Amino acid sequence: MDDERPRLGWSDLRGARVGVWGLGREGGASLRKLRALGVEPVLVDDSPKTGDEPGILATADGGLDALAACEIVIKTPGISRYSLEADHLRSAGVILAGGLGLWLQEADRNRVVCVTGTKGKSTTSSIIGHLLTGLGYQAMVGGNFGAAPYDPLHAGEYDYWVIEVSSYTATDLASTPPVTAVTSLHPDHLPWHGGVERYYRDKLSACAQPGAELTVANGDSGLIRDRASLLAPKIEWVSQTDEPGATWMAPLGLPGQHNRRNALIARRVLAALGNAAADRDLAGRAADDASLRRAADGFTPLPSRLTTVGTVDGVTFVDDSLSTNVLPTLAALAAFPGRRVALIVGGQDRGIDYAPLAQGVREREDPTLVLTLPDSGPRISAAFTASTASTTVGTAGDQGFAGVTDCPDLDAAVAAGFEWARPDGVVLLSPAAPSFGHFRDYRDRGDQFAAAMRSLDR
Repeated sequence: MDDERPRLGWSDLRGARVGVWGLGREGGASLRKLRALGVEPVLVDDSPKTGDEPGILATADGGLDALAACEIVIKTPGISRYSLEADHLRSAGVILAGGLGLWLQEADRNRVVCVTGTKGKSTTSSIIGHLLTGLGYQAMVGGNFGAAPYDPLHAGEYDYWVIEVSSYTATDLASTPPVTAVTSLHPDHLPWHGGVERYYRDKLSACAQPGAELTVANGDSGLIRDRASLLAPKIEWVSQTDEPGATWMAPLGLPGQHNRRNALIARRVLAALGNAAADRDLAGRAADDASLRRAADGFTPLPSRLTTVGTVDGVTFVDDSLSTNVLPTLAALAAFPGRRVALIVGGQDRGIDYAPLAQGVREREDPTLVLTLPDSGPRISAAFTASTASTTVGTAGDQGFAGVTDCPDLDAAVAAGFEWARPDGVVLLSPAAPSFGHFRDYRDRGDQFAAAMRSLDR
């Protein structure tokens, strides 16, 4: 894989025959960048839409052949580099590249931090960017959930770039900045990567390409610790129990011990980032609790990430639609100690193992009802059924488990959760699955959850 990562920057594409494969958000940014360089690329998309750029070819209708005639193809992250179509292009001598990899190759990497992880990377990136801004620096937060740093629409003078790196874009990187962070690791995106171990290797490869010096890593994750050899030469492990009594992160307003660890990772990153850039002022401020507390003021949490959307008859409704994996769903549950929780889970089925979800829920001492949604609902229910055989009868953990109910849709799950959670419980949408197939995206799923809550209050 490493020898297939092109050590090219955007400026190397001038005068080349270039294709853009996928015209979504990243593809649009790539097109704007190429045109700013004077390059007019071949445009190909799997499903061209009315109103898109003129002249877009469908991949299956001549588009792949057109890409095969290019020297370099900039692939949108959602297209697997392990697909048959990608293999066909490589066999034709085409170099497959990604926009982020092209940008990073030419960036001042001492002023860049890459943040990856199965979950928590968006929140941690946001915290780092917010603290940098509060400390008086110009910071761009982009990548997987934000603006592309190479997009001419977002050009500007920045002191630092905080880049969230997905497992997809990690495979495009031929270099790594001195400082990286990894927030968590859990099986995910298995169809794209073709297997769990390849997913782990691809995800963590963002931390270990040429130029890597330090990875600030989640020390509470056994999966990450077991794969320390895939990280940078130096590792700083961070645990949610570090800095006992520290309150500088309180203004962030983020619930849960996992978010406490995310904030602690952000702090370590700031100090390391300042040292890498020879910015001793930043490194010093990162060590100052009072400065960090002031910088943390005004933080706006990400939407659909443990967001309370309302209360009906004493029942609190919490939107955690961004949780598309088992790990953040269990972390969301842990954010409500002592509370009765109706947990809504399920969505697009990516084939991940739901046994850890069943185990984690059964170990919770407080009352917990699980309400499943299509399409992964039946597999989640099966995981709970299978877990009964390995659960010791009478253990404290299983005493709180109130069972599993399969629901036909989100409205039904919200109604059932509300009735069970009365008089003072929580209805928590934390699906451990993506939204696609039933909703436009996680925001749409969160919006419909809030709408279902409002319908109860009529």
